[in-house]
Amino acid sequence: MSKFRLPLREDLIGQDPYGAPQDRVVARLNVNENPFAPSQELRQALAAAVMESSAEINRYPDRDAEQLRGALSNYIVREAGITVAWEQIWVANGSNEVMSHVMSAFGGPGRVALTFAPTYSMYPDYARDSFTNLITIERTADFTIDVGGACEAIVANRPSLVLVASPNNPTGTETPLDALRALAECAEHNNALLVVDEAYAEFRRDKESTAIRLLHQFPNIIVTRTMSKAFGFAGARVGYCLASSPAIINALMLVRLPYHLSAITQAVAIAALSMTGELANQVEILRSERDALVQDLLDLNIQVVPSDANFILFGQFPSRHDVWQALLDRGVLIRETGPEGWLRVSIGTPEENKLFIESMRNIMNLNPIL
Repeated sequence: MSKFRLPLREDLIGQDPYGAPQDRVVARLNVNENPFAPSQELRQALAAAVMESSAEINRYPDRDAEQLRGALSNYIVREAGITVAWEQIWVANGSNEVMSHVMSAFGGPGRVALTFAPTYSMYPDYARDSFTNLITIERTADFTIDVGGACEAIVANRPSLVLVASPNNPTGTETPLDALRALAECAEHNNALLVVDEAYAEFRRDKESTAIRLLHQFPNIIVTRTMSKAFGFAGARVGYCLASSPAIINALMLVRLPYHLSAITQAVAIAALSMTGELANQVEILRSERDALVQDLLDLNIQVVPSDANFILFGQFPSRHDVWQALLDRGVLIRETGPEGWLRVSIGTPEENKLFIESMRNIMNLNPIL
């Protein structure tokens, strides 16, 4: 009998990998995807991009993804009306890898990152994997950030990174630009970077509130974004960030793996960025569906957190798992996440949303005390 014991790091023993249920149900509304499949025109453009890039698949890809970063720079001009040079942009396999690069470059042993809960569940994993001490400050009762208290925490804890998701996951809450400006100023005075996670930026009501507007005002801003959500590109794995200066991007390049973004991924992302009209139409539909679904839930006397994302946090239930299971029994998969008693539903197609709200009406009629 072998006496071999897996030499797993002690801090990983008993941990579970990140994941969400992937049950094949009628309505999968649990991971905040764009529910609309790409059009035939877009699929043809993606196929053509793959065909062209595969001609040199025997060669390593552009390790710095300069053409893709240029395409993202052009997209930001169109989407936000702000000019950001391609040298101020970094791109990786989803915004998860971007954030991993940020934590590896600016976190580490003996360093502190500060964030505001409830928020994205991967932040503790990024900190753990980079041996960064994560300090969590609770949000207020309405899930906003107490800026005064946040600045006091920055002064007291001297973090190298301050992480703010806006719109926030899982609450959908947006942090106003004035609040982000105050946090950026406080972070700058304490030699910290403010990292604003804008994974759901395209769904917000006020496009003017993006933290990208702060890049030219402060030297310490990183804004992370993704093509997984609004672009309907979750399967392609493309995320990016925009920074106040190329020096920040150069620091991220120190910790990236060689050739971390494949030639195929770069090619299809560039093709998708050339066809953003389709994206804009889908985003408008999802915004409208979100607002209608909010009203439907309110009509059922269910509490709803105002959302600027493509999902809604709703509750509070004595046993949220019972509601989750009752929905799953009806072919609707949502997410048990966030504070106890709350549930999160992604905005799906009109048909999926109809099934969700009809199921909720049925569940509430059967058990009004929920």
